[in-house]
Amino acid sequence: MKRLASFALTALVAAGAAVFAEGKVLAADLSTGVYVEDPGICGQAWVLNTISKRFDYQVRHVPNLPDVSITDFHRIHQNGYLPAQERWPIGRRYCGATVALSDGDHRDIWYLIEEGQGFASIGDNVEFCVAGFDRWMVYNGQCRILR
Repeated sequence: MKRLASFALTALVAAGAAVFAEGKVLAADLSTGVYVEDPGICGQAWVLNTISKRFDYQVRHVPNLPDVSITDFHRIHQNGYLPAQERWPIGRRYCGATVALSDGDHRDIWYLIEEGQGFASIGDNVEFCVAGFDRWMVYNGQCRILR
């Protein structure tokens, strides 16, 4: 009996260690059954604020775009990561989300965070593309360059 109790305790401790060693934080939305991973840097406030401010500027200064603003970000996720290397010295994180606009519409947004590419190479730079708002095809059709 003592041996069985020892085995059960060992199995319980091992299972608990496996849960804590996983390293990912998952949140469950029980209504839809979808698991959402922690967005990491893609969901940080400075990144989302930068995108919102630059989107407002874009809408005001590019002709024939609707006068809307970003009100919220949903389903923020990281698509890929290219770490800085000797051959390619700029680390890049590719992110995606869905934005809610002030007119009630929801659009896909794709953005890129470039490490060390801020003003005078201090901080990071953010480039973004909202589906349907790349009038001059800067990021190719349907924002393909940032996906």
